[in-house]
Amino acid sequence: MSESTTAPELDSWDIRILQCLTRDGRMSWRDLAEEIGLSLTPTIRRVRQLEAAGLITGYFARLDERALAGKMSVFVSVTLERQQREALDRFEAQVGELPEIMSGFLMSGGSDFLLRCVVRDLDHYRELLERLTQIEGVAHVQSSFALKTFINRPAPLISESRIRRAR
Repeated sequence: MSESTTAPELDSWDIRILQCLTRDGRMSWRDLAEEIGLSLTPTIRRVRQLEAAGLITGYFARLDERALAGKMSVFVSVTLERQQREALDRFEAQVGELPEIMSGFLMSGGSDFLLRCVVRDLDHYRELLERLTQIEGVAHVQSSFALKTFINRPAPLISESRIRRAR
């Protein structure tokens, strides 16, 4: 792997490691080495290199969002009265404390923020909406409910085009 500001080139071993760990981050070193077809020591060395390069940033359990947080996904566009850094930072900090907010994005275009929220039902959504509109500086809120989730990746797809020949 090369060290630069651009994405490092990955060889076929690296790709296989990333694919295996994306499926099961708890697999043992031995099982990983066996699955990718490489001996144990080089497998561990490659995983450590991928971690050092920042391509593997951690290992976590994938939780059932529907069971733990709610079954309704809502995308909430928020426009602030002012787009000054102080107002943006304040909004981000306050929204970051709301457990219903699963992800948030500072946007270009018609609204300032796009929030992906999860709620149990419409009553829970109304409670969230009340809390959002009480945040200082919020001028406008528009919501869209997801009818169906057809893709929700835990990690980016590792493209075969990223492979360089293994040495």
